[in-house]
Amino acid sequence: MTENRFGAGAAYIRGQFVPIAEATLPVTDWGFTRSDAVYDVVHVYRDGFFRLDDHLDRFVHSMQARRLNPPEDRAAIEAVLHRCVALSGLADSYVAMVACRGRPKLAGSRRPQDCENHLIAYALPWIDVIPPDVQERGAHFWIASNPRVPDASVDPTVKNYQWSDLTSGLFEAHDNGYDTAILCDAEGFLTEGPGFNIFIVKDGRVMTPDRGSLHGITRKSVFELCEAMGIEAVVAPIPRALLEDADEVFAATTAGGVMPGARISGRILGNDRPGPISASLKQAYWKRHDDGWHRTAVRPL
Repeated sequence: MTENRFGAGAAYIRGQFVPIAEATLPVTDWGFTRSDAVYDVVHVYRDGFFRLDDHLDRFVHSMQARRLNPPEDRAAIEAVLHRCVALSGLADSYVAMVACRGRPKLAGSRRPQDCENHLIAYALPWIDVIPPDVQERGAHFWIASNPRVPDASVDPTVKNYQWSDLTSGLFEAHDNGYDTAILCDAEGFLTEGPGFNIFIVKDGRVMTPDRGSLHGITRKSVFELCEAMGIEAVVAPIPRALLEDADEVFAATTAGGVMPGARISGRILGNDRPGPISASLKQAYWKRHDDGWHRTAVRPL
């Protein structure tokens, strides 16, 4: 049998499908030099996309918000994603779509309107933001000392590559022996973590921040699960003191699903294991996947 040259991942760039190792970006692209890009990520589980339409809707919203207009329309982008996964042959994968500003058509121009916007997409083997073994024992979250960038400066509902504050939080978390970071804003209210929404559980009530956060697709799924399971769930302001006094904490993201925690900075929650509500939501999330919840089958080649 011939080895699949796309087996490590397949990418679409400049109108061509190539192995992931061959996907390159010019160093003068504003997507690189200015982080002038928006993106979205959808996962494939057992040969089916999860909530593909929701991810495409959010990606289109992000492009419109940042005035990015690659040649491919929504239907063409969806077809590209299907082909990237099919070429890779990956039954479980992490699939990204990126709209980049591109390079100016007029040499030396500083006007964003003069750039040729373009689409990048790729499918990689499955990624967990928090490794499965860490999820099993419960993630240890460090509350970063640096604040999240203000919403008025960078809209968190437009998925972007501005990660400077998140990366600073990660360095601090790792320096202190923690798995990952969560950030509060300058007023001391909880926002999100590097690549995930954060939830707390207090007195049986599930809460997630009303600011500084992406409107995550997995976040949306958590609310659907809570409704089905009879668990009260709200979007609300969460001061740091309430975070530190939480009964449970968990993260939610496309790259890993519902991921329970066991520690917040110096505080151990419960018995230093995932809490009962977090664990039940994680179990329900993957059970619903097995049942075909919001599934779109990958189109074969």
